[in-house]
Amino acid sequence: MDALPANLPFRDEDFAAPMPRHDGRQLGQRLQAKYRDRITGAFLLPGRVAKHAPLPRELPPALAAALKSRGIEQLYSHQAESWEAIREGKDVVVVTPTASGKSLCYTLPVIADAMSKQARALYLFPTKALAQDQVAELLELNRAGKLGVKAFTFDGDTPGDARQAVRLHGQIVVSNPDMLHQAILPHHTKWAQFFENLRYIVIDEVHSYRGVFGSHVANVLRRLERVCAFYGVKPQYILCSATIGNPKAHAEALLGREVHAVSESGAPSGDRHVLLW
Repeated sequence: MDALPANLPFRDEDFAAPMPRHDGRQLGQRLQAKYRDRITGAFLLPGRVAKHAPLPRELPPALAAALKSRGIEQLYSHQAESWEAIREGKDVVVVTPTASGKSLCYTLPVIADAMSKQARALYLFPTKALAQDQVAELLELNRAGKLGVKAFTFDGDTPGDARQAVRLHGQIVVSNPDMLHQAILPHHTKWAQFFENLRYIVIDEVHSYRGVFGSHVANVLRRLERVCAFYGVKPQYILCSATIGNPKAHAEALLGREVHAVSESGAPSGDRHVLLW
């Protein structure tokens, strides 16, 4: 283990003695005994077992096969709830812990409709790195099932000669609010084919859109709504976040429309031992 920073209350030797792997209870007891005059409280956040649901019957067979080839034989309950709400035409915000499989909540309906209905989707991420990670994940799933869905990033690094191909052939375009404001909406006539088939708008890390920045993004989304109305479409929104306490109210303020919140995670988790220093 690397040396701990000097400003932390615990020292290397607190973690040096052998103990069973992942035994947080023993570590917590040792720290309480060693620092009983400084630790003012301790409590346990109990873990939970996974809640599963079968893969939706409406999934295209190739997509279901791609999921199974990657070890996904069933969904978590929040993924199934998201699927049902989206199929009912609702706008959805998914707020579950990190690594609980939120991306599958929007990946399944987006790819299913891209394959069966030639639907288009716009993904908005706050950073280029997150956008590129998402495209890599989509391409990997695409290859696993030979799905034929075309996904591209569209940001400031996209070469000029590649932008036309993204506009014409991109079924899933992954971008950010700045590019939407500066490079897509002002030139929407060049994106006519994309907008005419736009079915989903996915906004990840929705907790980052707050304060002055959040109000700017809210205005950009209302501008996006007007452009969509010009092309006769009303896409569904799928929003995701791992760190927000008022998901429904926040999402509705951002979008200006009613949103269904999926906040009960079906993913498993271990016990968490909390010490108050």
